[in-house]
Amino acid sequence: MTDPGLTEAPRRGRSLLLILPLVLFLALAGLFLYRLATGGGTSEVPSALIGRPVPAFELPPLEGLNRQGNPVPGLATADLKGRVTVVNVWASWCVPCRQEHPILEDLAKDGRIRVVGINYKDEPENALRFLGQLGNPFAAVGTDRKGRTAIDWGVYGVPETFVVAADGTIAYKFIGPLSPEGLEARLKPEIEKALARK
Repeated sequence: MTDPGLTEAPRRGRSLLLILPLVLFLALAGLFLYRLATGGGTSEVPSALIGRPVPAFELPPLEGLNRQGNPVPGLATADLKGRVTVVNVWASWCVPCRQEHPILEDLAKDGRIRVVGINYKDEPENALRFLGQLGNPFAAVGTDRKGRTAIDWGVYGVPETFVVAADGTIAYKFIGPLSPEGLEARLKPEIEKALARK
């Protein structure tokens, strides 16, 4: 006959092993919710490119896109020097891009900066339809059909927005869709810092 105390210990050990993953999951979920509630969202993921020159690239224009009756040019590294530029990486298939679009249109009214776009892995006709419906805030749009340029910029997904200083260095990276709060609390202060560096 076996001692009941000896069989009880292995059962308790197994029970603890079954509960441990649940406890770890709840702890991680709690941390995630806390970070979201306190504003520590994905827009604060650091970028290794901050303070470095914009990666070398040259993107063709979105054919058929016009602004004030003139064809909108493509985008290249050289275009991001001489004034503070906000670079938005977007796509027509991106629902959050549609949500943030009015913010970009308002931002484009600021004559101190230039707002440009990188159209990411998109079909040209869909991108044209998107801007035709919502308006075109971009002074230039480069088409990145294969996504190679976005990779060089360290893009995780769309939308992402960069502030490029007048000297052509990346000053700030905002991950995710711009919201009125994100614009006021994060992006605008970084634009002001970049403008002050002139």
